[in-house]
Amino acid sequence: MSRRMETILNGIETAKDEEGIGGWVVQHYLDQPHLIDDLKYDLRIYVLLNCVNPLRVYIHEEGLARFCTEPYRKPTARNMDNLFMHLTNYAINKNSDAYQQGEEESGDEESGHKRSLKAIMQILACCGADKDKLMSEIKDIIVKTMTTSQPTLNHLYRSCQPEDLDGSMCF
Repeated sequence: MSRRMETILNGIETAKDEEGIGGWVVQHYLDQPHLIDDLKYDLRIYVLLNCVNPLRVYIHEEGLARFCTEPYRKPTARNMDNLFMHLTNYAINKNSDAYQQGEEESGDEESGHKRSLKAIMQILACCGADKDKLMSEIKDIIVKTMTTSQPTLNHLYRSCQPEDLDGSMCF
């Protein structure tokens, strides 16, 4: 089986199949990801793990969305290496001629390739999404992720900080 893989900027790689990618963070392409302004984006939700036993997690009210700088097209052999279309990483997209400063750099929350979570939720609400339900589902995923990883985190914390009986030396 032939496998096409290219190493690209900042150690990010694209691959057409799953062969040999164990242990990596992998992004699975949906048939059609959700787009805003025809651009693929991701959300950064900030979470503070204050204690692992008992588990104490705080979710920041604000977050960030990072956008690609070229309109999304379904991956093909011809466009797979177009990083500006498929990857939302700032380190990559800031090098695009199409890059526009977002709210963090310019104070504009509603345009650019970095936008606030608040601005994204307003866009989704205008499209008919229930933003309260969506945030509730995101928080649910965070809580389930932390709950699932709590035993391992607790073990690692106790291994590294055996003298800490309060469990509050690290975040």
